[in-house]
Amino acid sequence: MSPGWRCAWLAAVVLVLAACASPPRAPAGPDDGPSLSGRLAIRIDGQPERSVNAGFDLAGTPRAGQLLLTGPLGAAGARARWAPGLAVLTTGGNDSTFPDLDTLIQATLGEAVPMAALFDWLQGRPWPEAPSQTRPDGQAGFVQLGWAIDLSRWADGVIEARREQAPAVTVKARVEKH
Repeated sequence: MSPGWRCAWLAAVVLVLAACASPPRAPAGPDDGPSLSGRLAIRIDGQPERSVNAGFDLAGTPRAGQLLLTGPLGAAGARARWAPGLAVLTTGGNDSTFPDLDTLIQATLGEAVPMAALFDWLQGRPWPEAPSQTRPDGQAGFVQLGWAIDLSRWADGVIEARREQAPAVTVKARVEKH
């Protein structure tokens, strides 16, 4: 997998979970959680080769769902599916399996990303499973799990999450409002 697509999984973020030997259940439907789409940009400071821009379609919950990343011309680049006990990453027709979404992200990007929290962050709210604080700089948003979430452009569907711990990671998303 190219370094650019590895970075795309950081956001993801966009997102990916689960741990067993059976295939994941069918992708989550609209009743199983939100369906979000838009554009995603990920930057890891000092590592421009790992920066990426991609379209994304995310469906489901941190427990079970799928994420599709597409290139600038709409071509599918990578797809992640997850359910309890298993996460599967498909790129270039090849599947890689992992015990859960967090392991998939860590293995793919080399960086830990709070995937369960990202589902809420992409909807402009703190994750209810961990404490959060208002931003010390006074901007709209919050700080949670070591990430500063900027919601100053939320009315336009734009969210930015930044982790300052080295290497600093910035995830920007423009979520389409349906």
